[in-house]
Amino acid sequence: MADPRFYDNKGPFALSALCALAVADVPTGSNGAALVRGVAALDGAGPEHVAFATGKAELAQSKAGFCFVEPGAGVHAPAGMVLIECAMPAVAFAACAGHFYPDNGLAAWSQQTPVDPSAQIGAGVMLAPGVVIGPGAEIGEGTRIGPNTVIGRGVAIGRDCEIGSNVTITHAYIGDRVLIFPGVRIGTPGFGFNSSAKGHTKVPQLGRVIVQDRVEIGSNSTIDRGALGDTVIGEGTKIDNLVQIGHNTHVGRHCIIVSQAGISGSCALGDFVVLGGQVGVADHAHIGDGARIAGKSGVTPGILPGGRDYGGIPARPAQDWRREVAALALLARRKKKTK
Repeated sequence: MADPRFYDNKGPFALSALCALAVADVPTGSNGAALVRGVAALDGAGPEHVAFATGKAELAQSKAGFCFVEPGAGVHAPAGMVLIECAMPAVAFAACAGHFYPDNGLAAWSQQTPVDPSAQIGAGVMLAPGVVIGPGAEIGEGTRIGPNTVIGRGVAIGRDCEIGSNVTITHAYIGDRVLIFPGVRIGTPGFGFNSSAKGHTKVPQLGRVIVQDRVEIGSNSTIDRGALGDTVIGEGTKIDNLVQIGHNTHVGRHCIIVSQAGISGSCALGDFVVLGGQVGVADHAHIGDGARIAGKSGVTPGILPGGRDYGGIPARPAQDWRREVAALALLARRKKKTK
């Protein structure tokens, strides 16, 4: 569900209006005048929300009141849920999300002063020239913010943080004693699209970023906000310069992420994970506690057990990877001798 600190809900809307928007018929026996009050993921939806499903198993535990599904999918609605059949449930859901939250893109607002009067600024806060702080933002005691940094509407920043120059933070909650270097972008929209023969349609990004205590984020790194849930950076994690972290990814406590690593959306890193420089992590990958990934490796979707070292593309146990590299070098030398 979208956090009202960051997003304005334009609803409620009648079920019939949402069905028309999704190019779907009002389900037989349903009340077209029933009010839908918001959008949510299946696992977080309530009776007043509309969600979407791509499989049978997802529906069983959901409490959503309304759900888009494919025609003839053979799914059965839990008690109290209205199933809305449409050709592309994800596209229909995205259209409804944009209808409820039309201002979901890049953060923009209007205010008369650099620091909005509704912002709460703690004791001992230091603001350099050019700092902009949006409506309803909260800055904890002793935090220092560098020149030309922008803190968006509703953002909450903890105590004794150090935030460098030219930083942008939106749609985020930042813990205590967090160190953020110049040029960092936190809370920008995730890279999510629905693709069809007509092109690529942006999926509204309605989530947040949660940065826990004592995290360090290096210069020009970016952390995208979640699509519906949260992107989370665990306590004590250290992020180098030029790192990209995609939407809905959860990074555990005390991880090390080295320069130019890229983590796709919906990944999960356990505690004390180490990613070497230029490691790429594909979407929906899960890396267990204490795993260490060698530089330039590629982690594919799936589960990498913790407590081991990995390397290569695709990433595999480091001992196997080194043996394969040595064997390949040996074959190349033998081929030269043969010639």
